[in-house]
Order: sequence, then C-alpha cells, then structure tokens
Amino acid sequence: MKFNHVGIPTTAKFPGEIDLPHLKMTVSDHANNPFGIQWQRYWADAPYPDLVKNVPHVAFEVENLKEALMGENVIIQTNSPSPGVHVAFIEVQGAPVELMEIDRSIARNL
Repeated sequence: MKFNHVGIPTTAKFPGEIDLPHLKMTVSDHANNPFGIQWQRYWADAPYPDLVKNVPHVAFEVENLKEALMGENVIIQTNSPSPGVHVAFIEVQGAPVELMEIDRSIARNL
C-alpha cells in the first residue's frame, strides 16, 4: 500500500471546492498541498455511513482493490469518483480507511 491522502470531513466551505454530484459531496484537491490533505463536505442526502461523514480517514493506493477488500469490513462498496479511479471504504478498529486502485494511464495527476 502507498499513502495517497487524508480526508477530513467538514461542514464549512473551503477554497478550491470540487463538486462531485454523482457522489453527493464536495472535495478539495489533495494534490495542492505537500501533505495530501483533502477537505470533504458531504451533501445532506449523501448515502454514506456517519463514520465516514464525521471521522477523518486515511487513503491508500493498492494494486488490486478486489483483493485488498477480501476479509475486510467494507462500509462503502467500490465506486468510481473519477475516470481511472476505483475506491472503497473499510472500517479498521473503528476508523474509516479508503482503499484506491488507480489506473495511471487514465488518471495521471493523482
């Protein structure tokens, strides 16, 4: 696994907002700072567990998402926030963790 970003939920607006209507959330670009901090605001009708909407998470890139999810407590099923990127969330000791499989031939700037 390779660290990608840390996601911090907020209810406030933040600079550089990126709306993701298909996911019912707004995010910041984690690549715009050297520490991979991504702010996340979930819309009122976002269908995610409160754990993900309220607790910061760490995100790791994996080679094979399907294999990485085997035996884990999946709390958000695999989805695609952008072309070439597939993600899912698991719960580890009460904390949300995002696992990401990235096709760098499609998603070059992540």
